[in-house]
Amino acid sequence: MDEMLYLAMTGAKQTEFAQSINSNNLANVSTTGFRADLHSFSSVPIDGPGVETRINAVVDSYGTDFSQGPIATTGRKLDIALQGAGFIAVQAPDGTEAYTRAGDLRVEAGGLLSTGAGHLVLGDGGGPVAIPPNASLLIGSDGTISIQPLGQGPETISQVDRIKLVNPDVAQLQKGSDGLLRMADEQIADADASVSLISGALEQSNVNVAKTLVNMIELARQYEMQVNVIKTSEENADAAAQLMSLG
Repeated sequence: MDEMLYLAMTGAKQTEFAQSINSNNLANVSTTGFRADLHSFSSVPIDGPGVETRINAVVDSYGTDFSQGPIATTGRKLDIALQGAGFIAVQAPDGTEAYTRAGDLRVEAGGLLSTGAGHLVLGDGGGPVAIPPNASLLIGSDGTISIQPLGQGPETISQVDRIKLVNPDVAQLQKGSDGLLRMADEQIADADASVSLISGALEQSNVNVAKTLVNMIELARQYEMQVNVIKTSEENADAAAQLMSLG
């Protein structure tokens, strides 16, 4: 009885964990540049004394889906979308360098360029990109930022910085709780001149809504099945107790 109850309890717990990963993907279906988290069930033997054939189903988060999401044209000059592989280098809240596909850029009050989530965009020099007061701004396909200084003519257009674009091996990237990607062992990716972007467009989330909803229903039914096993175990225990009392 206890074995049956334990197996059902651990199964329900792991299903709940899988559902949380799936729900987080669904919640970020409209988040710019979001990359879906992946999970799978694996069979893990139970350690310790007991029957060696007893195995639990355990949920493992096995990385991130790096497939490209759909690109939507916005016409906004500060919106950028990466073409193909690559990432935008940003400064994480802890001051370290991290990477994102979110190109919804904006200029902060102090003139620093940041993403819509508030992460400062880094330039090729490794520091935050600063935008001087300007009459117009243009971001080239290579990440070059050019401006027309405020109060001056178009002949004065000059380059102020270049967004750091990188293309590391995705197998070395790990997603943090803040949604940003980082290299393993706190390594820093080198700028890659082959990465290009589109100005006036945004890459949407790569979450497949239909697949995620179907997965949510399947996990809910699986959780219900585990709970039913727990109830059955309880009923069996009560029936056994009654038989013992009669004896």
